[in-house]
Amino acid sequence: MKLGLKKDEVVLVPHEAGWKREFAETKENILKYTSLQPHQIEHIGSTSIEGIHAKPVIDIVIGVVNLDSLGKDFFKGLKHAGFYRLQVERPDEIVCAKFTDTTFETKTHFIHLVEWGNKKWHQMRFFRDYLNVNKAVKKEYELLKDAFFKTGKEGITEYTNYKEQFVQSIFMKMDELN
Repeated sequence: MKLGLKKDEVVLVPHEAGWKREFAETKENILKYTSLQPHQIEHIGSTSIEGIHAKPVIDIVIGVVNLDSLGKDFFKGLKHAGFYRLQVERPDEIVCAKFTDTTFETKTHFIHLVEWGNKKWHQMRFFRDYLNVNKAVKKEYELLKDAFFKTGKEGITEYTNYKEQFVQSIFMKMDELN
C-alpha cells in the first residue's frame, strides 16, 4: 500500500483494505504521544468509505474541547507522532499533516482538529457514515470524483471546489435529520 501525494497533486486509487489498518496504527501512535482519548479520534474522508476510489491520504478528525486552548505540549505530542501543524487557514479547524520524510514534499495523512461536538465534528463523521450506508450515493460520489479528471481542471483547490456542492448536499441531509 502506497500512501501520499505531493503538493497540489490529485490522484485517485482503488480502495485498499490496508487504509483501515493504517488509520488504527496511526490512532494508536497519536494516543501514545498525547492525552487524547480513543473516542476523540476518527477516520474520515474517502479512505474511510468502503469500496470507493480515494486520494491515497488518510484523513483523521480529532475532536478537542477548545481549539484556542491547545498548547505547545499538545502539538509537541503530535510532532512525536509524526504530524506537523500546517499554515492552513480554515474556520474552526486546525490542520496538521504527516509526510513521507523530512523534505515535507509528500503528505500521507491529515489531521483535522475541530471542537468536539461542534458542527464540523458532526458533518465530517456524518458524511462518512451516510456514504457507507447509502450505496447509490456512494457510487454517485465516486463517479463525480472520477469525472473531475475529464474537466481539464487540476490541483487540489479545483478538485475540492468541484466536489463542494455534493458535499454540502450531504451536510444538508444531516440538518434535515436533526
